[in-house]
Amino acid sequence: MARRPRKTHEAREERRAEEAEVYAKEKAIEVEGTIAETLPNAMFRVDLEGGHQILALVSGKIRMNFIKILPGDRVKCELSPYDLTRGRILYRYK
Repeated sequence: MARRPRKTHEAREERRAEEAEVYAKEKAIEVEGTIAETLPNAMFRVDLEGGHQILALVSGKIRMNFIKILPGDRVKCELSPYDLTRGRILYRYK
């Protein structure tokens, strides 16, 4: 059975969906570090492996599950490619 030819609006919608996937979100940079200092409002100063320091806040899943983060803990952070001085704590290593 032959497929019917695509209508122009269907092709346009498909093209837009493909473009949206490409431009939707820039890839975040994942790095590991150690908590250096606890700050107010669930924020932390994190020492990264390369010697840099960032300001990181706790992700929603960690907050929901009441995971305690203390100075000295090893964590995995996600940095935005637009601002490499701020991040989000994704995981606390045991």
